[in-house]
Amino acid sequence: MEPDRLNSPSTSAIILEVLGHQLQFSQDPNSKHLGTTVWDASMVLVKFLERNCRRGRFCPSKLKGKRVIELGAGCGVAGFGMALLGCDVVATDQIEVLPLLMRNAERNTARIMQKDSNSDSFGSIQVAELDWGNEDHIRAVDPPFDYIIGTDVVYAEHLLDPLLQTILALSGPKTTILLGYEIRSTNVHERMLDMWKKNFEVKTVPKAKMDCNYQHPSIQLYIMGMKPPAGIIENRISELEQQTDEVEMEDKALKDDENGGSSNTKNRLEDCSSEKVHEDCELAMKSPNGKLTDWEARRLGSMTARLLQDVKIT
Repeated sequence: MEPDRLNSPSTSAIILEVLGHQLQFSQDPNSKHLGTTVWDASMVLVKFLERNCRRGRFCPSKLKGKRVIELGAGCGVAGFGMALLGCDVVATDQIEVLPLLMRNAERNTARIMQKDSNSDSFGSIQVAELDWGNEDHIRAVDPPFDYIIGTDVVYAEHLLDPLLQTILALSGPKTTILLGYEIRSTNVHERMLDMWKKNFEVKTVPKAKMDCNYQHPSIQLYIMGMKPPAGIIENRISELEQQTDEVEMEDKALKDDENGGSSNTKNRLEDCSSEKVHEDCELAMKSPNGKLTDWEARRLGSMTARLLQDVKIT
């Protein structure tokens, strides 16, 4: 009889509070598929939405009923952030990931409805197979969408072109693309940015606009829009800048709610965003009592794994 695995969908889960709801995402880090693990960029993105949902483009009154598709949804964290803001979300991934993704969608939807069955703020979330570049899969989800989201979908160079073609096929003239990404390879990162800038108007979300706890120097968020026809480029750029400005206005409004240690937090974030080495940043984020939050422990584990990859034993 084989021993039980240390991590499986029934024993390994991430609990994350989002917009007043305690969500639970089963994961299976021991599987052979990367999509069965909750990656940190998805947590950064969903907490960014939570921080900036009081006003501006991410408030529920503006997102209610918007159609959203999540690419490489994995365990479904980012998609649930949009669904909690009133969007109708289609969470997609490869067929091997769908059973776990569907389980998370059904379980968390039930938890949300049980907590507040009369609430009309929750949109919907459904699961669909989508292999990038597969025309049948793309037609089946019925594009275009108002929003295309994804987190940590870029980790290998050969995936960039299929991802781009899929995004273009799912987009309309006013589609907004929201991507979260952790830099793991400089070459892949540079080619990705070059590809995005050739095809989209790209705005990088400042670290100061992210949740003060759920962020890291190597994790970036991008808000992108389709490039318009010649002659109206200025208007579209102005619109995209306004979207980012609305996020900045929300950040200013939230300052009144912050208390205790705000100056220390600000200094800590400035240190982290100055691209110091990861060790210095992580040490700066340690709690005074020597204990780490779940998020800090995750980031230390990620840094350790990355360092071990660089160690060559001779």
